[in-house]
Amino acid sequence: MTDHRLWSYREIAAHIRVKPETVRSYRKHGLLPSPHLVEGGRPYWLADTIREWVMRRPGNRRRRT
Repeated sequence: MTDHRLWSYREIAAHIRVKPETVRSYRKHGLLPSPHLVEGGRPYWLADTIREWVMRRPGNRRRRT
């Protein structure tokens, strides 16, 4: 099943159990995939894209889905 919900920094942070500021830092350092949408200056990613990124993320021992 495909998940087309859009996630902000807050949803990504909750998914990987970090603070939203950490996710912002990941983006600043090029560690996040490109956002699918930027609206009002705020980036959003498809939930499935973030889940795939989490699975491939180096050093992630949790490997949440």
